[in-house]
Amino acid sequence: MNLKAFVKKYEIWIFLVLGPLSNIIFVQARIHDLMSRSMYNTGRFCLLLFILICLIKYTRGNEGIRDLFKPMLKWKVHPKWFFLCLIFPTTIATITLLLKALYYDVEYSTFFTLITTSLRGYIANFVWAFLGEVVWVSYCIRQLSKIVKPLYASQIIAVFWTLWFIPILILGEGTFPEIPILPAFLFFMGLSGMCAFVYKHTKSGLCVLLLQTMVNYTAVSLPIMPTTGGAPTYITFAVIYFLVMLGLWGLEFLITTSKKKELIQSGWFPKN
Repeated sequence: MNLKAFVKKYEIWIFLVLGPLSNIIFVQARIHDLMSRSMYNTGRFCLLLFILICLIKYTRGNEGIRDLFKPMLKWKVHPKWFFLCLIFPTTIATITLLLKALYYDVEYSTFFTLITTSLRGYIANFVWAFLGEVVWVSYCIRQLSKIVKPLYASQIIAVFWTLWFIPILILGEGTFPEIPILPAFLFFMGLSGMCAFVYKHTKSGLCVLLLQTMVNYTAVSLPIMPTTGGAPTYITFAVIYFLVMLGLWGLEFLITTSKKKELIQSGWFPKN
């Protein structure tokens, strides 16, 4: 087996290893003040996408690169999916803050306060969501879903997504400071699972982009992060996000199994 054939066969795994390793080097460059903060904030995502494009160009050429961005062109999906993506993260955050108010026996408005964010901050979070969607969903989850079930694929991605993010968490720059690593891992499991759930049903990168954008906007606008709402609030948010994600996959499994049994009983579906 020549080099190109080897790289093509293990393309997804090579990228998943290169992603976190490259980010360690990139973050170290920022630690040693070899780049500006603005270059670091967006550059970490651009570097990830650049590595991916180079890898795909080598293995599949321009056609592979076009295929990478193809999901971003699909917009003809049922409006319910856009609505779900629009409200899901904020709904989870609202539930978290409601539970917090009930636990401390105070008015809900005590915790539900909007945080002012600049227009530049919102634009940056949108760009980061776009780059993250192309890499982690349009490529990684899509490729892994060819060999394992989408839910399993999403959780594998969550591991590498977290590994990529850990150097950023340790540096505490370009993200919210004081985020604990284990709850962050649980949160990424929830994020990846929801991305895979939406993508499985829509095949639309735009839907996933909306979902991830709303995750970012919710994080910067509502007091659910450690520095704005306290570590317990963030942990609760991560746990609820993860559990609701699992609940949606579980509900789909039950519905699918029930329909399959009905088809088998009616003779329209083979028993084996």
